[in-house]
Amino acid sequence: MSIEIRYLVYAAALTGVLWIPYVLDRFGARGIGDTVGYPANPKPQSPWAERLMKAHRNAVENLVVFATLVLAAHAAGVSNPAVAGAAILYFWARVVHVLAYTFAVPWLRTLAFAGGFAAQVGVAWQILAG
Repeated sequence: MSIEIRYLVYAAALTGVLWIPYVLDRFGARGIGDTVGYPANPKPQSPWAERLMKAHRNAVENLVVFATLVLAAHAAGVSNPAVAGAAILYFWARVVHVLAYTFAVPWLRTLAFAGGFAAQVGVAWQILAG
């Protein structure tokens, strides 16, 4: 398995488990009935959980782009240190983004987002240049 495919799997796995902490917070804040139901006036969640939900949504949106690019590179046979490095950067940028978003670190959140975007651009560049 190439490095970029491995890091795509890591990014997908991370994105796939981000819902767990904020749903556990929802259980604590609202109880099981309101968590699995559709309450008219749901109790608010913890601020960190609200931010984690937004970070999760952002991770899903960006995973669509990153996965498409990595799979296109793989299909085109574009696998080199630049693509591998971009995949590693993307994964760690997303880890930092989730943590910075959840714990309300605004500049770090923005820099991490920019790092992930730069990684996407890097993979796209390698595909188009190849």
